[in-house]
Amino acid sequence: MACSRGAKAIAITSALHGSYPAARPFAGRPNIPYVGKFPPLKVSMSPSHETSARDDGPGGWLIFSFAVACGVTVANVYYAQPLVGPISDSFGISVATGSFIVTMLQLGYVAGLLFLAPLGDLVENKKLILLTLSALIACLLISTAAPNAGIFIASSLVLGISAVGTQMIIPMAAHLAPERRRGQVVGTVVSGALFGILLARPISTLIAGTFGWRAVYWMSAAAMCAVLALMAYVLPRRRPEHALTYPRLIHSLWDLLISTPVLQRRAAYQALFFGAFSLFWTATPLLLEQPPFSLGHLALSAFLLSGAAGALIAPLAGRLADRGHSRAVTGVSIVAMGLSFVLTWIGGTGSILAMVLAGIVLDAGSQAHLVTGQRAIFSLAPEIRSRLNALYMGLFFFGGAVGSAVSGTAVSHGGAPLVSMIGLGFALLALALYATEFLGKRGRA
Repeated sequence: MACSRGAKAIAITSALHGSYPAARPFAGRPNIPYVGKFPPLKVSMSPSHETSARDDGPGGWLIFSFAVACGVTVANVYYAQPLVGPISDSFGISVATGSFIVTMLQLGYVAGLLFLAPLGDLVENKKLILLTLSALIACLLISTAAPNAGIFIASSLVLGISAVGTQMIIPMAAHLAPERRRGQVVGTVVSGALFGILLARPISTLIAGTFGWRAVYWMSAAAMCAVLALMAYVLPRRRPEHALTYPRLIHSLWDLLISTPVLQRRAAYQALFFGAFSLFWTATPLLLEQPPFSLGHLALSAFLLSGAAGALIAPLAGRLADRGHSRAVTGVSIVAMGLSFVLTWIGGTGSILAMVLAGIVLDAGSQAHLVTGQRAIFSLAPEIRSRLNALYMGLFFFGGAVGSAVSGTAVSHGGAPLVSMIGLGFALLALALYATEFLGKRGRA
């Protein structure tokens, strides 16, 4: 059986790139399935970065810079989540229609992951990242001046596409990190992205409550200009060199998806996690603005800020994955997802404490699995790392788009109980998938 899978991977590789000598499976990695070797990837970096990658990996300043850039960039996908109400009122549309602003942002992010992020395996990475960040700044400026809902929703789609720069920076960190530290380094950089995700909501709520929702986009544009300057200074150059064209690069995504069991399993898990995550964080601001809570923008900002505590789990999850405990982290994360929606159901009766605990538990579980999953796919062939990450995150955000799309309807028609039932459905699906890990070798990821 293992031989047939290896032969299939080699056949796919040959079809994509021509004939190459058969490659041996990765030695010493029994829990990672064989992936056929793609053509050798040549990477050009400055001598200092080459030495750093060979020894202890990127230094603290570079990791910190990557984490800050990821956080500030990905936050742009989440600023609109608690602003659905004010933006809808501003443009004269219903809350149910307004919730599709968040959906368009996430669908745009998925499109960016599938059609832009794979370019990290094809073109010089520093130039690609800087151009993508520049496009994001332009989209933010268009959003601030949008005169109607149609233009704002369209700009949100393109904004989501250009916010994918985060998922170009994370594979760069993985490339620079040695195997023994990869989970820790990726976990630290991802924790920066997670803080951006979790802080985006309270920051946007606070700014919008004081200066109006358009000020959120003005301030974000200014912050992204600073990130662009930082990345221009610290990013090393990395130039992949192989014979792939862009159409063949995109076509190879499907072949990778159907031939890589680790990617399939981890992406399915994370799509369910992020569906639950987006459902909760899009629905709860709407719930908390209504009786029996009736929170103002300051109290709502404090609630949204509480969820940031969950991001602290990311580096720890990365270390546990480095030590071979990925399966245990996955199981605990799924239990945390289910528990969070039990707390949401309780909180819907009027308990703000239960709502706060639900947010912290859900964020901790989602972020722990995100890091564990990325660590697993980054342990595969480095020459296809950008494409693996694009597929992983693309399916991840597709799940998030589903969660945010149903959130407005769930709040309008069933309140906290219906939101909780849908969230528990995500958790039960993840638990059923997790049970299959114990049925055979194919499930071990």
